Amino acid sequence: MIRIPLLLLILFFHTSLVGQEIILDKKASLEQVYQEAYESDGLLPMNELDMEFGYVLYQSEITTETESAALALENVRDYAAVYIDGKLQGILTNSQKEISINTSPGKHQLELYVENIGRITYGPEILDNSKGLFGNISLEGEPVENWKMIPLNIRECVVQDLVFDSSIDTQTPGFYKGTFYIRSQENTYLDTSGWGMGEVWINNKYLGSFWEQEKQKSIQIQSDDLIQGKNEIVVFDLKNYQQKSMRLSATPVFN
Repeated sequence: MIRIPLLLLILFFHTSLVGQEIILDKKASLEQVYQEAYESDGLLPMNELDMEFGYVLYQSEITTETESAALALENVRDYAAVYIDGKLQGILTNSQKEISINTSPGKHQLELYVENIGRITYGPEILDNSKGLFGNISLEGEPVENWKMIPLNIRECVVQDLVFDSSIDTQTPGFYKGTFYIRSQENTYLDTSGWGMGEVWINNKYLGSFWEQEKQKSIQIQSDDLIQGKNEIVVFDLKNYQQKSMRLSATPVFN
């Protein structure tokens, strides 16, 4: 006779798909999807890193003289999460190119995780469709140099090959994994409210992307992508390390 744990039986027969909270309690480090790094005195756009779209990590060492300093970029295409010593400082976009970073005086590791949304640039820059970070970057008016740029194999990665650990508690971006149980397969929506920018996989199949600045805060899940019983979700996010759960919804979620 096959013995099924009581908890699984309860989850299987009594868990409602709609409104169910999914806890993402395991994390995989981003180093697992690092590609060959590039080094340069100045910033290089994605096309010079042999990339048309996707994610890049830009790293440099900075020295601050005060507890607050202004970091300013000439071009941000299209979204950058700014970290100092592994702690999130804020977000930069092409319409918001300056941020105040807060830290103690001294040397620090600056990391900018950048995503190219893949859209054509409009307005006066329509003929320049470079992506990533490029042009001048300064800290309190002084140029930041000596960059290491690491393309990240996010969207094409094989998520089932990632190594997850429930003890990883770093604040830097990574992959988060959780499980949920359903008793019947039906079309539903994944509510991404509260998350920043990233990608989602269900049962090792790529589901789609999300961005906090979009009005729609959900991704549709087709019934064929679900399994009766236990399902697995993997989420990559550039910024919201404190967010630990998502919810299922019967209808699309809008801001």
